[in-house]
This record gives sequence, C-alpha cells and structure tokens, in this order.
Amino acid sequence: MSTRILIAEDHRIVREGLYSLIEPQFGMKVVAEAKDGREAVRLARKLRPSMVIMDIAMPGLNGIDATRQILSETPGVKVIALSMYSDRRFVARMLDAGASGYLLKDCAFEELLSAIRTVIAGGTYLSPRIADIMDEGSPGYLSMTTRSVFSVLTSRQREVLQLMAEGKSTKEIASILRISVKTVETYRQQIMKRLNTHSVAKLTRYAIREGLISLGD
Repeated sequence: MSTRILIAEDHRIVREGLYSLIEPQFGMKVVAEAKDGREAVRLARKLRPSMVIMDIAMPGLNGIDATRQILSETPGVKVIALSMYSDRRFVARMLDAGASGYLLKDCAFEELLSAIRTVIAGGTYLSPRIADIMDEGSPGYLSMTTRSVFSVLTSRQREVLQLMAEGKSTKEIASILRISVKTVETYRQQIMKRLNTHSVAKLTRYAIREGLISLGD
C-alpha cells in the first residue's frame, strides 16, 4: 500500500521539486499540493493522506496551527515539518502541535526519505542538527512555548492576528474565516488587549517574531 503524501509549501518551486523527487519513489504517491495552511487543512480533510510534509511559515494559516487542525480532524495522519527555522521555539511548537518529525530545508533528499519511512513506521524523526539543538539548554522542550503566541492567544485569535499582519482588511478576514465583521472586530480588540498594544505595526512585528508570518523563507 502506497504512502499517500500531501505537500504543504507556499513556494511553488519547492513544491514542484518535492513532487518530482517523491513521486518516483517506490511505495510513495503525492496526492496533492497545498500553497498555504488553510488549503492544506481542506485537502487533508478531503483526501485523508497518510502524511503531510508541512512548511511552517505559510500565508493565511501557519503550519503549526494547520498541523493542529489536521491532526484533530483527521486521525491517523502523520506530519513532518520541513522548515527553514532551526530555533528551538519553532521545533517545540511543531512537536507540541503533534508533528512526528522535523527537518530543515537544507537537508538532503535521502534524509527526507528516511524521515518519511521512520514516521510511517510509527517512529519520530528529528534531523541531527535539530536533535542537537533540542538537547541544549534547559530541559523540557515544551517549556520553550511559555508565553508564546501559542499560549497567549487562542487558535482563532492567532488566525485573525496572522491575517491582520498580512494586511487583510476586517471585511477580508471575515470573508476568509466565514465570520461576521463584528466578530472580527471583537477578536481584534481581544488580541490587542492580550498583547497590550493598539499598534498594527507592533502586532505585525510580533507575528513575524513568533513565526506566524515570514518576510520570506
């Protein structure tokens, strides 16, 4: 039985590169490609792949929250993060969201294949560099998430914050999330209160620092 893989990556050239490398592999099939986290959630719900290869910094919905949604809605799916971020905070948040693996984008394709096979077999895979990073410093990787955007804000508040930081208007956010404009405004007020700022510029910088959006990866 083939391992059915969904690739979630906002850069087209990376998606196409992963597709061209994975598709010819015996026992593996790329069933879909998603250009953002929200599309990844929708496709995972529809196609129920065996595995999702997930970027972290994606428009609309970041890979961490997309992973949480996919794993809560589609039991049995495995997620491997493939990211430019080597910071322990991002690794911790992705693992806390339920990912079974974490690799850096500069890894060799052979390592990605090894990670896929390990995770499908029920294991967890961290690239050697990531494993070394997680072994350093204070014990307990989950402590890295303390007072992060993932502990301060709810999942819906994070979605609204990301879309705000990406420059979406209140009406656009309401349309994307299928909620009322008034509800978006309520979330906006809650976010500003929790983060103790009424500056959109500061909120945007915060979203970048926390990995909700990226200036380019």
